[in-house]
Amino acid sequence: MIEQDTVKLLRECDAGIKMGISSIDDVLKYVGNKTLYKYLSDCKNEHDRLQEEIQILLDRYHDDGKSPNAMAKGMSFMKTNMKLAMNDSDKTIADLITDGCNMGVKTLNRYLNQYEAADEKSKDLTRRLANLEERLAVDIRPFL
Repeated sequence: MIEQDTVKLLRECDAGIKMGISSIDDVLKYVGNKTLYKYLSDCKNEHDRLQEEIQILLDRYHDDGKSPNAMAKGMSFMKTNMKLAMNDSDKTIADLITDGCNMGVKTLNRYLNQYEAADEKSKDLTRRLANLEERLAVDIRPFL
């Protein structure tokens, strides 16, 4: 049970990180404020580092990880592009990213509860990812 929950939790973190990186990539080219750009690019770099850690753990279990849900990714991409087409301001970007961060934190905590038998290393990694999302949402509040 521990191994099964661990792999499932790591897969969900993998999909979430991929979604977060993709979302940040989608908006970075529109960012005007240097501070906001730095917050987003630093967070993307942290996501990249966590993804490497997750991949190492998944490799131990001979698992390829998980891609984000195609429907969710497509809807996110459409929402981002529609909102930015109407208003490509830093406020719009901060709003989109804050929504994504909040959804990520909520989902990660749901998976922590669902896969409670996962090993502590995987749970810690999940908490670190949720904290990263929470911190970004707080950091970009001045741009809302």
